[in-house]
Amino acid sequence: MRVGILFSGGKDSTFAAFLAKKNDYDISCLISVVSENPFSFMFHTPSISQISKQAESIGVPLIIEKTAGEKELELAALEKCIRTAVEKYSIEGVVTGAVESVYQASRIQKICNRLSIECFNPLWQKDQLELLDDLLKNGFDVIITGIAAFPLDESWLGRKIDRQFIGEVRSLSEKFKINPAGEGGEFESFVLDCPLFKRKLNVKDSRVVSFGEFHKVLEVVIE
Repeated sequence: MRVGILFSGGKDSTFAAFLAKKNDYDISCLISVVSENPFSFMFHTPSISQISKQAESIGVPLIIEKTAGEKELELAALEKCIRTAVEKYSIEGVVTGAVESVYQASRIQKICNRLSIECFNPLWQKDQLELLDDLLKNGFDVIITGIAAFPLDESWLGRKIDRQFIGEVRSLSEKFKINPAGEGGEFESFVLDCPLFKRKLNVKDSRVVSFGEFHKVLEVVIE
């Protein structure tokens, strides 16, 4: 089946793409919405400008649509993107990295219903610590590019998801009840390497942008 991947460049959408490929889906394109709103309810925003480098490394075309990021209205940009993928690449379904967000999953499903295509959520309801562990087992190189919850601070930006990271977020989850894989928006990520990539990506430059004491993002430049 030909599918498009709803792609943000983060760990979940990239891992979902990996699972789709592993299960013999034909990845025809990546579908991305670039939101101007850093507080978007639907879309990942840190370092979203660098997803073209990931698409090049994967070797599939990238469809991008921009949006101001107004709640609910931003869904029109997503539907336009998916419709373009249907018309241009004849996709029969989309694959998402949704894990727990009913808000996101339900809205994507409604769009797919209107376009008469399938919607696949291979990570849905997956244990979050198991998800992090699977990233390491499958050779994913992932860095943190956004934090938005106490007690996470700027020192977390740029960190790799490794065994130490998993141990620390497990402890924070037990103590502060945060989602260990960031499913409550606690942190965002960017994939530098994985089995889908033809070449590993490197961070050439970066800067921290602050939206408040506990909401900061790392904007990276990739080479």
